[in-house]
Amino acid sequence: MRAIGQPVEVEYKTGVCNGAKQVQEFISEDDLKTFEGWLRYQAVDAETTTPEELERWRRYFAEASEGCAANPKVGLMKLKPVPGERRYAVAVREASGLWLVLWVRRSRKGEFFVVVPRADRHWDVHTSYHLDGTVHMKSHGHKVLAPNMRQPLTGTFQGTETFSGYGPKSVGAICDPKAFSGVVEVGPGVLGPRDGGIAVDLVEPGSEPTALPWALIARREVFRDILPWVVITIGSCG
Repeated sequence: MRAIGQPVEVEYKTGVCNGAKQVQEFISEDDLKTFEGWLRYQAVDAETTTPEELERWRRYFAEASEGCAANPKVGLMKLKPVPGERRYAVAVREASGLWLVLWVRRSRKGEFFVVVPRADRHWDVHTSYHLDGTVHMKSHGHKVLAPNMRQPLTGTFQGTETFSGYGPKSVGAICDPKAFSGVVEVGPGVLGPRDGGIAVDLVEPGSEPTALPWALIARREVFRDILPWVVITIGSCG
């Protein structure tokens, strides 16, 4: 691995994740728009499936497709500038555009928020790290996990703290680079409905981020304009 702060391009043909080798064909969100790709995502072998079962899967696929088509899209994320606030985006670059899949906000108070874009504003999926060290994960305005205590952000920060997750490009959140202090871009073929992940580390200056079982690190960037540093890693375990 290169020194911290440099984008990393590392790929292995096989990798170990959770103690087992994971070798899977990448499935993209566009694959899920086809019946064949959707079956692969469901781990269904069309050649060994009876015609009756296959017809039932076709009905499931039609219902899922109708549900996706009915969901509203986020569109352009219109984030107004706030003095003293820092924002860092993770976006997928494709021919169709630059799609926002996650962003990190560091408020003027010094608290951190990891946000996943959703068209339904009431959904509001995010993780918050408060000054006293309390960490919440919320969805629809409710805590989905019990709050836990980590080190306070008011003193000298030590070591690392990690968060992970992302939202699919199908939510249609368009990324405007001008709205962010920094944008970490990744190309297609890394983040998918089954594959890939994003880790956000708060890091003591000069320290390494949390060691995760990455099989591929497509990109890593460090933002040093605030303390603690923010390290964003995009990759996969399979």
